[in-house]
Amino acid sequence: MTKFTREVKHQAVQRYINNLVSYRELAKEVGVDHSVLRYWVMLVKHHGEQAFSFPYTKYSPAFKLRVIQFIKDSNYSVREASAIFHIPDPCMVRRWKIKWETCGDAAFNPKEKRLSTMTSKHNKTSNNDKATNPSMEELKKELEYLRMENAYLKKLRGLSSGREVTKVIKAKVIYELRHAFPVNQLVKVAKMSRSTYYFLVQTWEQPDPDRKWKRRIQFIYRKHKGRFGYRRITDVLQAKGHKINKKKVYRIMRDLGLQCIVRMKKYKSYTGEVGKAAPNILDRNFKADRPNQKWVTDVTEFKLFGQKLYLSPILDLFNGEIITYTLQSRPTFDLVETMLTQGLERINEGDDLLLHSDQGWHYRMPKYQRTLKENNITQSMSRKGNCYDNAVMENFFGIMKSELLYLQEFDSIDHFKEELEEYIHYYNHLRIKSRLKRKSPIAYRASFEQAA
Repeated sequence: MTKFTREVKHQAVQRYINNLVSYRELAKEVGVDHSVLRYWVMLVKHHGEQAFSFPYTKYSPAFKLRVIQFIKDSNYSVREASAIFHIPDPCMVRRWKIKWETCGDAAFNPKEKRLSTMTSKHNKTSNNDKATNPSMEELKKELEYLRMENAYLKKLRGLSSGREVTKVIKAKVIYELRHAFPVNQLVKVAKMSRSTYYFLVQTWEQPDPDRKWKRRIQFIYRKHKGRFGYRRITDVLQAKGHKINKKKVYRIMRDLGLQCIVRMKKYKSYTGEVGKAAPNILDRNFKADRPNQKWVTDVTEFKLFGQKLYLSPILDLFNGEIITYTLQSRPTFDLVETMLTQGLERINEGDDLLLHSDQGWHYRMPKYQRTLKENNITQSMSRKGNCYDNAVMENFFGIMKSELLYLQEFDSIDHFKEELEEYIHYYNHLRIKSRLKRKSPIAYRASFEQAA
């Protein structure tokens, strides 16, 4: 069996926490069973950096009984209780539980040594009395400790809400239980020094230095419906004249539990050889010096209410603006033809336009190619099976689906169409980009036209 170092275990847990990857996928990469990886994550959530530094290898009978009593009283699973009590392997606790269910509380009592037959009856009685009295005192202490520990762990679970348990969270738990149990005992349960606890309590009485930043970040995050990550929120704040580092924004968002939406996959529209293909004139040169110099287009598919929908937009590489789009329930030629007709209305006299697409059958139709020639538009196509040649358009589809399609629920197809129209307006007028000097596509084009 492969032995893993603490560093390897921490790296695996961080990959699961930071990346949206399943237990089974990550366990397969690491080379462990997914249940083992799940237990590693529990240990880190409860014990942080000390998760894989186990203080004990042998446990007293009283400790074993305390763990089993905790499982019985709190209805925790064996695995989670093992993680809470910082036990290396939950199989140990399962064995304890089976033994206790079979033999009761006497399961973990050490075998009493047989007294010699030469010992007097008086000595036997006195020895038994001495053994009985201390055990009762110890039992009372154990029960009180168990009650305090149960209260602490229940409160800790409620405050942490599945997040990593920090010293601040532990201190808050102790602070709320300080009237029910002695603080000097609670800090021992929490494995925290008293000086650290009192220091953290004093800091709560001071105003939060990040309270203004938290309000601003939450406002921007909610305004954009969770579509902005820490980098883009930093851009918004800096564009408004605030001096703040992206690392600080990341830390505050992490503390607030704010996270950007993740992207999803795309639809491929290539169906085979139809008509003639054009050369790849764009050749991944996605930079444009002026509006209406380079356009890109494609078709994407998604499913709503058991019905497929097809979206065909045109994007200007100068500022990433969506020039126009069409949406239909079938990917017929008029989906692209109508889009092109609408796009031609945006062309000005003297524009030398290049329109790039993949090798989908729509763009190989003679009528489509003839329309481009009649309007002096140069046609460019990606190489067969190479999505990177049209990466900007693919990037927009990923953003649109993650920020709209997978972000909210819709009442009907008509409701989705209304939300799509609103999102396209938001994407063009409000959604800023770093490469556009922290401006939206429309604002960037307006500043360019004013300068010209």
